[in-house]
Amino acid sequence: MKTLKTFKLGGIHPQEYKIAADQPIEVLPIPKTVDIPVAQNLGAPSKVVVKKGDQVKTGQLIAKGEAFISANVHASVSGKVKKVDDVLDASGYKRPAVTIQAEGDEWEEDIDTSGEIKKEITASQQEIVDKIQEKGIVGLGGATFPSHVKLKVPEGKTAEYLIINGVECEPFLTSDHRLMVEKGEELMVGIEILKKGLGVEKVLIGIENNKPDAIKHLSEIAAQYNNIEVHALKVKYPQGGEKQLIKALLGREVPSGKLPIEVGCVVNNVGTAYAVYEAVQKNKPLIERVVTVTGKKLEKPSNLQVRIGTPVKDLIDKAGGLPGDTGKVVNGGPMMGKALTSLEAPIVKGTSGVIVFPEEEANRPPLKSCIRCGKCVAACPMGLEPLYLAQLSEKELWERAEENLIMDCIECGSCHYTCPSGRPLLDYIRVGKTNVGQMIKNRGN
Repeated sequence: MKTLKTFKLGGIHPQEYKIAADQPIEVLPIPKTVDIPVAQNLGAPSKVVVKKGDQVKTGQLIAKGEAFISANVHASVSGKVKKVDDVLDASGYKRPAVTIQAEGDEWEEDIDTSGEIKKEITASQQEIVDKIQEKGIVGLGGATFPSHVKLKVPEGKTAEYLIINGVECEPFLTSDHRLMVEKGEELMVGIEILKKGLGVEKVLIGIENNKPDAIKHLSEIAAQYNNIEVHALKVKYPQGGEKQLIKALLGREVPSGKLPIEVGCVVNNVGTAYAVYEAVQKNKPLIERVVTVTGKKLEKPSNLQVRIGTPVKDLIDKAGGLPGDTGKVVNGGPMMGKALTSLEAPIVKGTSGVIVFPEEEANRPPLKSCIRCGKCVAACPMGLEPLYLAQLSEKELWERAEENLIMDCIECGSCHYTCPSGRPLLDYIRVGKTNVGQMIKNRGN
């Protein structure tokens, strides 16, 4: 039997709860009101270009990304701009957003809303990059890095491989799985568009072996294209991290502090590839995405196609409502996601899942003293010392944290998961990364 590829350093095997894996994508009805944050990407927030009282159409530009690393934001519904003000987002903080009162669903005239699959790619390499930028496409794997920037290979660097991330290693999430199964043809055209936009010949699609239907389906479609390979990977968390995926597929190691292009790779999520297809072939901005709403006690775990700005509450209602013994609702996956402070928080471009946890699983174990077992070090896929980094952060020793490569942490939570003493390692490291990042930024000013 052929040995499945995976990365070697660290990693864990959390129990899987892919409860919604067999649930087809359903379209969630349009909400009465959407709150659309203007900062939905890694980098600078966008500048609002509408005002209270304006009438907007679905797909209309409402905030322009003017910085190099920024992304346009579009109206996800048609109607009247109710306000431009701060609203509570998934982080629990108030952020600038455009609130639109939905009135019907009138789309911009140049958007193709037909279900026809357009396979012929007529756009040039530059037109592809421009269209992706215009339509506000960002990485949908969670990082929300503006996709057009990834296609602009820095001078002196060469892209050899486009790697498509279909791993979806978070234990509960299934939105990417359903996209691969249901939108395989469109996805493959999106991959061809990215391939042309990047100017590469070789494409590797990595999918964990717990999705045999997706592997089979995409392998059959890929056979019709040149230089697109589908690779089944061993199930191991956090294989969806781009550095871990590159290591698994190619055996190449991205140096500390560097990006994948350093080893000739550009990585995009399957959701991003699908959004690119819609942007270039259908002229459609990123105004909706597939979100997994799930939980062990939830009546109907689902994969929902949701307009950006929809309140989380609407998704939970569609899935049967909040169970009476709910202790926590998490935005994202259980490993890297964060607990929500309000169910009115809007779905954004980077929202991959909403998970409802019962009370008995919502609370952390009692905090105990570190026993120096080394499990966190063994589990770290970046080869760091999580306990030490957490201690440096707790004591606010930012320079020493930087020296010990705290910025290399990918915040996967493997250290936290394995700790028998229940130490909040990732919490401290996140605080440390924020402060070290600000220190580095101030040094450059």
